[in-house]
Amino acid sequence: MSRAVGDAAEQLAVEFLRARGFTVIDRNVSSRFGEIDILAMKEGVLHIVEVKSAPTFEQAANNITPAKIRKILMTAEAYMKKHRLELDYVLDAVIVSGNACELLENITL
Repeated sequence: MSRAVGDAAEQLAVEFLRARGFTVIDRNVSSRFGEIDILAMKEGVLHIVEVKSAPTFEQAANNITPAKIRKILMTAEAYMKKHRLELDYVLDAVIVSGNACELLENITL
C-alpha cells in the first residue's frame, strides 16, 4: 500500500473517530519499538488506535498480527512514560475498506 493510500485511510479514521465522540490527541507516534497511528481519548480512557486498510474487511483485519500488537503496546508504554500519563487504556483498530470504517474495540490476543 502506498503512503498516500495509508494517509488517506488514517485521515478517514480520524474523522470517523471524531464523529463518535473521540478526541484525537496525537498521531503517528513513533518509538524504537514501532508506531501508533492514532491516540484518542473518550470518557477518560486512552484509545490506542491501529488503522488498517485493504479492499476487504477480512484482509485488513488479518494484517493485525500478534507481533504488531506487541510493538504497539510497547510504544504506548514508552509514550505514557515519556508524557507521565497514568491512564486506563485500550488497544483498538479502525478497519478501512473503501470509504467505510469499522471500529474494533479492545483488540487483544
